[in-house]
Amino acid sequence: MEETPFGLDDDTLHEECGVFGILGHPDAATLTALGLHALQHRGQEAAGMVSFDGSQFHSERRMGLVGDHYTDPATLARLPGHMSIGHVRYSTTGETILRNVQPLFAELHDGGIAIAHNGNFTNGLTLRRNLIASGAICQSTSDTEVVLHLIARSKLASSGERFADAIAQVEGGYAMLALTRTKLIAARDPNGVRPLVMGELDGKPIFASETCALDIIGAKFVRDVENGEVVICEIQPDGSITIDARKAQVKRPERICLFEYVYFARPDSVVGGRSVYVARKKMGENLAAEAPVEADVVVPVPDGGTPAALGFAQASGIPFEYGIIRNHYVGRTFIEPTQQIRAFGVKLKHSANRAMIEGKRVVLIDDSIVRGTTSVKIVQMMRDAGASEVHIRVASPMIFHPDFYGIDTPDAENLLANQHPDLESMCRFIGADSLQFLSIDGLYRAVGGRPRDPAKPQFTDHYFTGDYPTRLVDRDATTHNNVRRLALMAGNG
Repeated sequence: MEETPFGLDDDTLHEECGVFGILGHPDAATLTALGLHALQHRGQEAAGMVSFDGSQFHSERRMGLVGDHYTDPATLARLPGHMSIGHVRYSTTGETILRNVQPLFAELHDGGIAIAHNGNFTNGLTLRRNLIASGAICQSTSDTEVVLHLIARSKLASSGERFADAIAQVEGGYAMLALTRTKLIAARDPNGVRPLVMGELDGKPIFASETCALDIIGAKFVRDVENGEVVICEIQPDGSITIDARKAQVKRPERICLFEYVYFARPDSVVGGRSVYVARKKMGENLAAEAPVEADVVVPVPDGGTPAALGFAQASGIPFEYGIIRNHYVGRTFIEPTQQIRAFGVKLKHSANRAMIEGKRVVLIDDSIVRGTTSVKIVQMMRDAGASEVHIRVASPMIFHPDFYGIDTPDAENLLANQHPDLESMCRFIGADSLQFLSIDGLYRAVGGRPRDPAKPQFTDHYFTGDYPTRLVDRDATTHNNVRRLALMAGNG
C-alpha cells in the first residue's frame, strides 16, 4: 500500500463497505441516499443505488461521496420506484473504477437482479476462476459479480431460492442485499463477521449495515439479521409485504468482527446488541488499568481515539484535552501533492493545540496502530508543540495478521508488530517515551464482558491472534497467483 500524499491514511485500516435497502416505500431512493450518507464512514471512494419502479430497474453509480451526487434532486428523480438498495464502497478487491461500483445488476431468465455486499469472499477468486473456465464472462473485478453468476446457474425455482443456493457456495464474511422485481433479500455470513440489521419505517422493511442508518431516517430497529440467515421480503399483488426468514440449518456461534467495535462502526451505532461508544470507552478504562502512566494530560488521536481517551482519562484521573485538532475540510485533492506539500505531512489534517501540550507529559490514545508511520508524525508534532514527554497507549492489541473479510490491511511483513522484535524497538521507531497496547482479554472484556475463550472465541479476532474463522481458500490455493491475473484490465469507467 503506497503512502498517501498527505501521510494521513497510510496507517489506518480502511473502511470496508456499507449497504442499505428498503422495500415498498414511496420515498425509497431518498431514504436510501440518507441511509448511505449515515454509512459514509464505511466507504468513501464510491456510492451506488438501484431502484425498481414496477416495470424497469434504474441505476446510478458514482465515484466520490454520497453528498457529492445524491443530494441532487435530478439524480434522485432518475431513481423512481418503491424499492431501492444502495452501497458505499472502499475497494478491498478489484480496482476503484466505475465498473466495480455496486450495486451490480444483471438481467436473468426471470428478470433483473441487483446485488450489493459488504465484506469479502475467501473463495471468491477460486470461484471466479472456475466460472471463467466454464465460459462465464466477467465485467467487473468485484467478487460480488460471482454471486450473480451463481444465481444465474442455479436450477432452483424462485429467485429467493436461487439466491440462497448461490451464497451457500461462497465463504468469508459478508452482509448482502439483493433487489428483484418484487423482493428485497438480505443475507449474512454463517459466522456473522459483518453486521447487518433489520429495521422498519411506516411498516416497510429496511436493512442496513449499522443502526445509525436507521436513526437518520427515523426508522425503528427491529433486530439483527442472524448469522447464516436469509431474509426474503416480497411485495404481494395486493401491496402487502411478506417476510420469510430462513435460519441457518446448522447454526454456528456468532463471531462479529472486533474491528467493528475498535474502529469501523460509528460510535452512535449498536452492533450485536452492544453500544459501540460504550465499548470504546471501556477499552480506554481497561487500558488505563493495564498500562498506567504518570502524565499531565490525556489526548486522543482524532477521531477514532476519542471515546477510548475519555475512558482512559476518567479511569486514571488524568485530565482529558483536545490536544490535536482535526481539520475535517481538507480532502486528498486539496492541493497538488508535490514533494514540498508532502513535507507538510500530517499537519494538513491534524494540528497540535499548543496551549494544551506545551510543557506537559502527554498520553496519546489511539484506536489502533497498523504500520506506525502516522504515529511517528503525531509524536513529532507533540514534541514540536513543546510536550515534555509523549506516551502512546493503544486501545486494541498489536496487529500481526492480514484480513481477508473486507478490511484493507497491509501484507503481514508491512505491519509494525512484525517489523520489530519487541515493544521497546517499536517504541524507539515511533519516537515515544513509552508504548503499550490493550491486551486481547482487555479488549474482549470491553466488548463482551469476559475474557477470550481460546477454545471458542466469541469474536472474529484473526488480525490479533491468527485465528481465522473460515478457510482461506484463495490464499491457500496453489494457483492463487494465476487467479489474481484473471482481471487486470485498467479503466476509468
